[in-house]
Amino acid sequence: MSAKTRNIYIVLSQTGTFPSRVIRLITRAEYNHASISVKKDLSDMYSFGRLNPYNPFWAGFVVENPKRGTFKRFPNTKAVVLEAEVSEEKYKELEQALGNMCAEHKKYHYNYVGLVLASCNIRRKKDRCYFCSEFIGDLLVKHDIVSKDELPEIVRPMNFTELKFQQIYKGKLVDYKV
Repeated sequence: MSAKTRNIYIVLSQTGTFPSRVIRLITRAEYNHASISVKKDLSDMYSFGRLNPYNPFWAGFVVENPKRGTFKRFPNTKAVVLEAEVSEEKYKELEQALGNMCAEHKKYHYNYVGLVLASCNIRRKKDRCYFCSEFIGDLLVKHDIVSKDELPEIVRPMNFTELKFQQIYKGKLVDYKV
């Protein structure tokens, strides 16, 4: 008898905004933002990013949606959606952790210094302070979805494409359908 499993989703995106174009110029990566969702329709995606679609410098823990906020403002956002199968237990743990973060979202901050230092291959970790891919990497490791050895010390969005996740979509985020 096999244990019940569920799926989680990693969404890598590129909005085409000025800050994202600068990051792409530096990293040469196709995607420079990462979000995680426990829903296949991606109606709730969790990350660290813009708190206001019009201000890229005011950032923190966010709940994103392909049809609202920053992604609504930038409808040409390119994305790839990765799917991973996890045990029911891991799924519930992750769902609970994300719910707790939502309830305490004001305790979390954006890791601006860490993001700048990451471009120089220097990791700066501060408690409750993340940039998008750092958050998702830590979350996946903390909940034993991937091992620490599967990710580099400084996690960038494109590193998630190297995991055992399956790509289920590539195109405009607004066009993603379940």
